[in-house]
Amino acid sequence: MTTTTLVLRSTRVITPQGQRPADIAVSGERIAAVLPHGSPPPAGARLVDYGDAALLPGLVDTHVHVNDPGRTEWEGFATATRAAAAGGVTTLVDMPLNSVPPTTTAAHLAVKRAVARDTVHTDVGFWGGAVPGNTADLRGLHEAGVFGFKCFLSPSGVEEFPELTPAGLEAAMAETARLGALLIVHAEDPGRLAEAAPPAGSDRYADFLASRPDAAETEAIALLLALARRLGTRVHILHLSSAAALPLIAGARAEGVRVTAETCPHFLTLTAEEVPDGATEFKCCPPIREAANQDALWRALAAGTLDAVVSDHSPCTADLKVPDFQAAWGGISSLQLGLPVLWTAARARGHDLADVARWTAAGPARLAGLPGKGAIAPGRDADIAVLDPEAEFTVDPAALHHRNPVTAYAGRTLRGVVRATWLRGLLIAEHGNVTERAGRLVVRPGTATDVPQARIADRGGAGEAGGAGGAREDAGDTGNPGNRGGAGGAPAAPAARRDTGRGTP
Repeated sequence: MTTTTLVLRSTRVITPQGQRPADIAVSGERIAAVLPHGSPPPAGARLVDYGDAALLPGLVDTHVHVNDPGRTEWEGFATATRAAAAGGVTTLVDMPLNSVPPTTTAAHLAVKRAVARDTVHTDVGFWGGAVPGNTADLRGLHEAGVFGFKCFLSPSGVEEFPELTPAGLEAAMAETARLGALLIVHAEDPGRLAEAAPPAGSDRYADFLASRPDAAETEAIALLLALARRLGTRVHILHLSSAAALPLIAGARAEGVRVTAETCPHFLTLTAEEVPDGATEFKCCPPIREAANQDALWRALAAGTLDAVVSDHSPCTADLKVPDFQAAWGGISSLQLGLPVLWTAARARGHDLADVARWTAAGPARLAGLPGKGAIAPGRDADIAVLDPEAEFTVDPAALHHRNPVTAYAGRTLRGVVRATWLRGLLIAEHGNVTERAGRLVVRPGTATDVPQARIADRGGAGEAGGAGGAREDAGDTGNPGNRGGAGGAPAAPAARRDTGRGTP
């Protein structure tokens, strides 16, 4: 019999069945029951009544670039997870590039885990990377507990993570299919990008947008879907920008191809028409497109063609955001702001908080395979975001927790203030202040417990493989810990390439 230790109460609790007044009964780290609002709390249980504030499942952000170790002047595990916690995100999955080393071998994964382990405020998992020459390394990464593998079909912008050729993509997909794993893909066709190269030195957004045409996305996605159809690989399309690709995705899915797709808050809320020339804080690849394209993305979300909305938080230092759109580093910093950004736009289009929870929590949790995350339901981790849906605020970059005060949302008035964040029944953030470092490293459920990089335990005691929030990883990782300067097993970072039009990976 479980003992309820905590009750969270609200007139607006967002469950898989929709919004309703309810009490969330928590036993230890998990939700024990969702009870009628005003139920008498059990003896000894702490009651926190949030009134009319909305209780949503903690967000799951499966597309975050932490850059640690090697480029931690851009971001790091401590700052990224602090921003996540302040923004209602309770679990993130780190991308395999922009750190040095990249997560392309099990040994590199061990380095990254050693750096992260004692610094995280939220739960953190890892994607592996598929690059030329590492097909034989994918099995080791899979056995070590990564949630899948990421690849590029066009230059990534960092020399240590090159793109795959069509032949390399086929080899990676064949191996991924053998492993029963997921391949997540930055899908832009390099030939189309080369044909559309912008004028050198241009600060005009129109020139940059023309250099990343819809055809670059549609042709790369068509190749990916053709191979997935033939090889049976489960694939996921990252940061879809072009609505022109939506019929391809819907058609392939109707044929039985195992394909999912995500988009990002910036594609749903910002438009090409409003980006000022020289304002490279808006640069990402694929790019922010026109308002009509944005409308089509919203329709695809409502129809279920798009499965998730995730940040693609890809920060850098302010000096890399030079006015030249071709030379500037691409990436939009928004980890802390994703929930209010999306809610502001979703509300204006007639969507409700249950839709937002489905796109930002349930969908990403399903994608990564985190059965204990993404919903307010019995047996799930007690991960809760407390949102005041009517409150407004104006974005001040200096008040955000991510490392560099650069964001495309600076000065915007948003609706929806995150009042608190709970992780496995612990209050980790309140009123913008991060109060508790309670994060854990998680591995893919089902990961073997005898693999050194994926030993199952948590900081307070034993965890369980395939349990509510995914397997917990132990402090017994092998590998040398890196540090912020890249020492201790992590080589110093090479300079990022600035001549590729590099954008959000």
